[in-house]
Amino acid sequence: MAGSAFASAQAVDVSGVRLEPQINLAGKPLQLNGAGVRYRAVFRVYVAGLYLERPASSTEAVLGQAGPKRLAITMLRDIDSGELGKLFARGMEDNMDRRQFSRLIPGVMRMSQVFSDHKQLKAGESFVLDWIPGTGTVLTVKGKVEGEPFKEPEFFDALMRIWLGPKPADWQLKEALLGVKK
Repeated sequence: MAGSAFASAQAVDVSGVRLEPQINLAGKPLQLNGAGVRYRAVFRVYVAGLYLERPASSTEAVLGQAGPKRLAITMLRDIDSGELGKLFARGMEDNMDRRQFSRLIPGVMRMSQVFSDHKQLKAGESFVLDWIPGTGTVLTVKGKVEGEPFKEPEFFDALMRIWLGPKPADWQLKEALLGVKK
């Protein structure tokens, strides 16, 4: 699914989740770069869609874009939110060196607490990770912005590495988000 495959005016359906081909974030139009399903064993867990100003087919190209970015996730099954927060922390830690990760621990703890406070994300519910230059990473869960933005650009990059880093949560999802065809 190359980024340009999503450029049509039609919404994209991924496992029953509708993703718009274009959105606006911080006054900028973003295109759906890629989308796919996160599997855990044989179970479909969630659909993720990556929105960027320009198509990107590598992690470096995604992280190197200066403008706004969005990763939108919609659950395909009920999941314990606290567990999801722990998995995100582990995914960040697995994809960066210890010194970098240690600087982000306060943000990681705050994000994990946000997910723990929600108790559960049910099938059909969603959360969004937005990078807005000059503002930071904005976490929206079930349509509600959660607390203050995470100011450090490194925090958003660390989050993106959960899905796009050298040890991604799911290799097929990484390729789908980057628009890489097999």
